[in-house]
Amino acid sequence: MLETEKHAEETRVVAFCCNWCSYAGADLAGTSRLQYPSQVKIVKVPCSCRVDPLFVLRAFQRGADGVIICGCHPGDCHYSTGNYFTRRRIALFYSMLDYMGIERGRAHLEWVSAAEGAKFAATMNNFVEQVNRLGKNKRLADWRVKNAGANETKS
Repeated sequence: MLETEKHAEETRVVAFCCNWCSYAGADLAGTSRLQYPSQVKIVKVPCSCRVDPLFVLRAFQRGADGVIICGCHPGDCHYSTGNYFTRRRIALFYSMLDYMGIERGRAHLEWVSAAEGAKFAATMNNFVEQVNRLGKNKRLADWRVKNAGANETKS
């Protein structure tokens, strides 16, 4: 197996999806039998504005190579203005990633409605491909997290 193929299988992507639109879009992609990588692990949140930047950093620390936040289209949020807060917060978060030396391509924000199952699948395919090109995330990897299982079995 080639090194790039091996890395593609090991790539970890966390997708924070809002309950009302993006998670329903993921569900539509699944029921429509649209393919997207199995490396994408979906975390359902009430609204995209509930995704704290610390959640994203923690996902990177826990071994995620990429994190994508999906929410309702601006103006269509079920909580009125939640995605406007998300948009502002993520703009600041990108600056923080630049400061920390983490490639901006490892984090992404996308608006996906409940009726856009095809867009959800295409977005996940494109994002995983982009993360694969960047390689493994080693910048925030926490040695303690990687070795936690080994220390617990010795006790």
